[in-house]
Amino acid sequence: MPEHEFAVWAPRPDRVRLDVGGHLHQMTRGEDGWWRAVVDAAPDARYGFVVDDNPKVLPDPRSARQPDGVHERSQLWRPTDDAWSDGDWRGRSIEGGVIYELHTGTFTAEGTFDAAIGKLDYLVDLGVDFVEVMPVNAFGGTHGWGYDGVLWYAVHETYGGPDGLIRLIDACHARGLGVLIDAVFNHLGPSGNYLPEFGPYMSAGSNPWGESINIADADADEVRRYILDCALRWMRDFHADGLRLDAVHALVDTTAYPILEELSAETDSLATKVGRPLSLVAESDMNDPKLITPRDRGGLGMTAQWDDDIHHAIHSAVSGERQGYYGDFGSLETLAQTLQHGYFHAGTYSSFRRRRHGRALDTATIPATRLLAYTLTHDQVGNRAIGDRPSQNLTTGQLAIKAALVLGSPYTAMLFMGEEWASSSPFQFFSSHPEPELARATAEGRKNEFAEHGWDADEIPDPQDPATFHRSKLNWDEIGDGDHARLHAFYRALIALRRDEPELADPWLDHLRVEFDDHRRWFVMHRGAVSVVCNLGEQPVEVPVTGEVVLAWDEPQTVGDTTRLAGHSVALLRAAN
Repeated sequence: MPEHEFAVWAPRPDRVRLDVGGHLHQMTRGEDGWWRAVVDAAPDARYGFVVDDNPKVLPDPRSARQPDGVHERSQLWRPTDDAWSDGDWRGRSIEGGVIYELHTGTFTAEGTFDAAIGKLDYLVDLGVDFVEVMPVNAFGGTHGWGYDGVLWYAVHETYGGPDGLIRLIDACHARGLGVLIDAVFNHLGPSGNYLPEFGPYMSAGSNPWGESINIADADADEVRRYILDCALRWMRDFHADGLRLDAVHALVDTTAYPILEELSAETDSLATKVGRPLSLVAESDMNDPKLITPRDRGGLGMTAQWDDDIHHAIHSAVSGERQGYYGDFGSLETLAQTLQHGYFHAGTYSSFRRRRHGRALDTATIPATRLLAYTLTHDQVGNRAIGDRPSQNLTTGQLAIKAALVLGSPYTAMLFMGEEWASSSPFQFFSSHPEPELARATAEGRKNEFAEHGWDADEIPDPQDPATFHRSKLNWDEIGDGDHARLHAFYRALIALRRDEPELADPWLDHLRVEFDDHRRWFVMHRGAVSVVCNLGEQPVEVPVTGEVVLAWDEPQTVGDTTRLAGHSVALLRAAN
């Protein structure tokens, strides 16, 4: 068997031994807190570390593979020599593209990377540019959303492990699709987190999901390196075209060189080395333009960020929902302000937060393509009490309006799996914690959280019930039926128009013009000579704009100098030269 060097950063214990296939080996500690040992090991050897006098064999914090789950031994892994066939892939930035967010476990009946490959030709036909895969890191249990990861370097085995992820990304590149991986660096899950046994990975603070990661406290340098190396590894070793960074506002970083800025710099360096663009998309609720401002202008250098204000403005205007964080939204004036300025809350009072929130975006220097617009996300569905989609509450015409406002906007667009055909499947919160007490606490916590907001606790799905997971799987059989097929065709045409119409590619918000009538419920978004004309009301309305009909949900009629739209409908018009 070949020799292999095993190493682990473990400044906390006094002794660390290496277990390879049940045989213990002494490890030597360096002054930097790293323990090392060179031993004979098969290329697929199972191994772990024994810390001090605890007999439990702990998995490697940088494990590439966990074939038996996050509580068991790690396994050595490296891709085969013929794993990749994407040598000609040159990639592209996500700016201005169309991203398709999916959850591997519910995207198909099988819930695997290989099964997802079978749907890639469908995504190409739809017209999307990128697949964004919800977290694939190893977490406790067999199924879950993936945000409870505890071994960030390993690929969840149930999905197909690291080899399966390579096959998926390689297949995406073969079809011209880029890939983003959703990476969670702000917290660790409650099941299988052994990192504190090795070193000071956790800080004294906390965020809504648990203990914070030690990014700025004593001995944080190696923890930061742990994060940076993991992020770069997805793009270098797995050929991902970028990352979606979960809830970066929960990263407690008080250093002069923020870790996001450091990651941006190292990502740009890697992009130069591999010869293709690499994108970092941050989820943040701070409405802080510094996040997407280039580093040479004093910003953190993220490529783009999720923009919930746009979602809230569109969803509340169309649906009429005003509860919770929708409280400041709903009017067409609010919709207009948000679409024109990127953020609604820009140093303004937020009733949900009960304080001023956000900062104005410089629309003259930051293009709209650095903000992601969407009608829904996994959060905006799954964090509802029963995981209901807009398709379960709105008319198909209302869904078409939302799609046109997103895909007809200057922002980078994102879809959530199944929205394009008004999928009837909910996307509910599901988990499979193997520990009985944790499973019970998760289920009870979910019920109590929504009961406080007036929901009947008996209506809240049990996250631990396997039926909750299976209910959330897409039903692909309905895509060709009735309004499902009609909406799918509309999405497909919208995306094609977005790609082919030059004026829809203009990224500058200063060029965007809107008109609206809150009383009569019509709204127009002008993109040069192309106008997105919406009737958000139930009754027909005449809108003071005319032109050639490029695409429409219902047949609009020209009446003098106006266009008559049916209730809950939308049309894209091109003005005459």
